[in-house]
Amino acid sequence: MPTLTLAHERLPGVTVITVRGELDATNREQLDDYVQDLTDARLVFDLSRVPFMDSSGLHVLLMCEVRCRRAGGSVHLAAVQPLPARLFEITGVLANVPVHPTVEEAVTAALGRAQRSV
Repeated sequence: MPTLTLAHERLPGVTVITVRGELDATNREQLDDYVQDLTDARLVFDLSRVPFMDSSGLHVLLMCEVRCRRAGGSVHLAAVQPLPARLFEITGVLANVPVHPTVEEAVTAALGRAQRSV
């Protein structure tokens, strides 16, 4: 099983989740359990250290996005590596989930969206 390391940092109005390692069917449940424990409606996923992701990892991110949207929030993806970016492109995820070059830009966008919806 590929090793997956997860951490998060709560900032005012948004939580940044840092994911490290390959994300696939063997460890998707670990990410799913981790995000289930977070009650924040605005999340940024730092994917800068995720060299590979399969559809099961993508599914976890999309279900998280649905849950956040229902709570009035959003999910933003940051620093996506080439292979996961290709998966997002092929599946059409880019039309529904914002992707940003850096974590800082994703946080700014998440907070900007939060401020407009208030």
